[in-house]
Amino acid sequence: MPAIRGLPLDGLRVIDLADGKAEMCGRYLADLGADVIRVEPPGGAPTRRREPLHDGVSLYFATHNANKRGITLDLSDPAGRDGLLDLAAGADFLIETERPGTLDRLGLGADTLLARNPALVVVSITDFGQTGPYRDWTGTDWTHMALGGALSRSGIPGRRPVMPPGPLAYESAAVQAAWAGLLAYLNRLDTGRGDHVDCSVYEMTAQVLDPGFGIGGSATGGVPATELPRGRPDAGKLYPIFPCADGYVRICVLARRQWRGMFGWLGEPEEFADPKYDTLGARFGAAERLHALIGALFRDQTKDELVARGQERGVPIAALLDPGEVLAGPHFLARGGLLDAEVAPGLTGRVPSGYVEVNGVRAGFRHRAPEVGEHDDEVSAEPPRATTTEPSEPAGPRRPLDGLRVLDLGVIVVGAELGRLLADQGAEVIKIESRAYPDGSRQALNGEAISVSFAWGHRNKISAGINLRSPEGLELFKRFAQESDVILSNFKPGTLESLGLGYDVISELNPRIIMADSSALGSTGPWSRRMGYGPLVRAATGVTGLWRDTGVEAGFCDAITIYPDHIAARVGAVAVAAALIERRRTGKGGTVSVSQAETILTQLSTSFLRESLEPGSFTAHGNSGEWDAPQGVYPCAGDDEWCVVSVEDGEQWRGLCAVIGRADLRADTRLADAAGRRAHRDLVDAAVTAWTAGTPPREAMERLQAAGVPAGMMQRVTEYPGDPQLTARGFLREMRQPNIGHALRTENAPATFREVADPELRPAPLAGEHTRLVAAKLLGLAESEIQTLIEAGVLEETTMQNERN
Repeated sequence: MPAIRGLPLDGLRVIDLADGKAEMCGRYLADLGADVIRVEPPGGAPTRRREPLHDGVSLYFATHNANKRGITLDLSDPAGRDGLLDLAAGADFLIETERPGTLDRLGLGADTLLARNPALVVVSITDFGQTGPYRDWTGTDWTHMALGGALSRSGIPGRRPVMPPGPLAYESAAVQAAWAGLLAYLNRLDTGRGDHVDCSVYEMTAQVLDPGFGIGGSATGGVPATELPRGRPDAGKLYPIFPCADGYVRICVLARRQWRGMFGWLGEPEEFADPKYDTLGARFGAAERLHALIGALFRDQTKDELVARGQERGVPIAALLDPGEVLAGPHFLARGGLLDAEVAPGLTGRVPSGYVEVNGVRAGFRHRAPEVGEHDDEVSAEPPRATTTEPSEPAGPRRPLDGLRVLDLGVIVVGAELGRLLADQGAEVIKIESRAYPDGSRQALNGEAISVSFAWGHRNKISAGINLRSPEGLELFKRFAQESDVILSNFKPGTLESLGLGYDVISELNPRIIMADSSALGSTGPWSRRMGYGPLVRAATGVTGLWRDTGVEAGFCDAITIYPDHIAARVGAVAVAAALIERRRTGKGGTVSVSQAETILTQLSTSFLRESLEPGSFTAHGNSGEWDAPQGVYPCAGDDEWCVVSVEDGEQWRGLCAVIGRADLRADTRLADAAGRRAHRDLVDAAVTAWTAGTPPREAMERLQAAGVPAGMMQRVTEYPGDPQLTARGFLREMRQPNIGHALRTENAPATFREVADPELRPAPLAGEHTRLVAAKLLGLAESEIQTLIEAGVLEETTMQNERN
């Protein structure tokens, strides 16, 4: 590991105006070392009063504003606006979440800010973006999960859809906004020009939370979301959950060797001795009989006993932990993923530390969120900063990672997605593959050479086949690494080190190399060697127990999701971008390490902090919002049609009453405030249901939004192409993939930029399709040398070139 050193974004200044939406964007940049200055009005930001409160402290504000400095400016006053312009003149970033047009009316819009500081990156995070027919609509986390497609696939078949737990839409959007902002900043380092980055939470939710046009996991068997059944799919048999003596456990028996371990654990029952059961399909067909045997085996044993025995036998297994058990467990405390810290003056709680480790150091919680105006004097006393640079390239959008070379060892979802994110931005991403250990995501149920899902996850890459189990292959990989900038992997911790390809070895050959890894539970700690799949990660972090239909015993609903793979990939992309920025300053590479489990913990940090202070508070709420009413999922006219309504204040409540024609409820003094509406939730929900049940979902959404009421229809992936907002903003494009006889719709860019070009849409490669090209280009090998290495099995190339036709 490299020696301990400063964080990668040391020296960057961020002015943070975000309030109530995606505040974790600035927090993640602060975790990575940026000087983030949180600007609030006199008296403090509204989110200082946001629930949940503990002893008068907003736990949301505490978790989302740690590591920042805080000042006050009155932007309604000319002096305050001048003060912000002065700060922006010396800043690298400015993050804002005001409704479109608000800052323009104050004379603080993006054009004004960029005129004052042409090198500034302005990141605007709004519910629906700066343009389009929905731009003035009001969103909430729940409306975004409804419109963004996550809700349509969450729930038990035949029952109403179930809202996923936690503020996943805004938390995921915050990370994607950080990624988009750093892309614009990397572009500025080359061009001298800043940018206005237009981030739509709606679009980012559709891209990051179970994206309909992104690579999928094994839960769908390679079938893209666009071709799944219209209702909630039944995927529970693939990752089954079993009751045991003190709760539940989940297993993920996918590979043959895992099944052999399970077969032995069952006592080798004769009815499953046939070798056909080595295949997942055969076991799936016999799931009822097989699961009865496993259930009987597990019933009288404890979670800890089952997990220990499963690990001994090579059976992927995890206990379904509740949030209190997660906080008390040894693994995350040992790794520093959870820590006890002062989160506000005089208030100490246990809190997730942060998303990532960089250069062997946790880039996470360092100090509490600031008090109102705590750093006013400190910031005002600092000398002015200058960031303006002369443009060094002709004007026009470009891709900021042009010229970067990446060796991509990543597999399945999170591995594919991280490489794809870099490739989209111009990096030459070389997918390193081997016939002996094929990427599972290449498997297609219909026998296609490349599935639609794989094409989405590996567009813009090239592929080189190399046998890393041979000494010659290892030496060739080291030569590749000498000519590269970044290496990506998501193997079981210790795999690269066991091959002699750890950072200590590669950095000796190439001191500028950046190596980024992702794993289920992290590279250290007592659980680090456990077999990790997404469903097991969700179980071990409490998500499975929280993501359930509360009206059904054991109504767990997370089997079809691939959360947190896509968001973990973006967590890694942000950290890689930060490492590239640091490398420009220091000339040194480094390491990035992402734990999928800690990605979940950080996204749910407010609720985990609350659980540590108020044990038992973090529970499954199903479709009932905790802080106001109505907040729920309501039936609409049509077959399995639903609309989320998510009222957050009195004005929205009055608007709702007007739309549904219930003046009596508006006049009912019992319902005048949030506490009263919560106390009479059944009355409120019945009134909303009576109206929505006779109204088509899109009409219900549009009428409520016209009255300023947050509402979102449950939109299916197949409905994206007809959505007016997505169409107006170019959310989808078309790509061509040889082997697939039709154009593929695919997602576009992570945000809307002025200076960053949209991704090129080159097809995903066949395995080893570019081996000869890569060997010649990187190593300078002659064709005869390449042929000899291929014949020796050191290099590999595709045997399906004809499939390209």
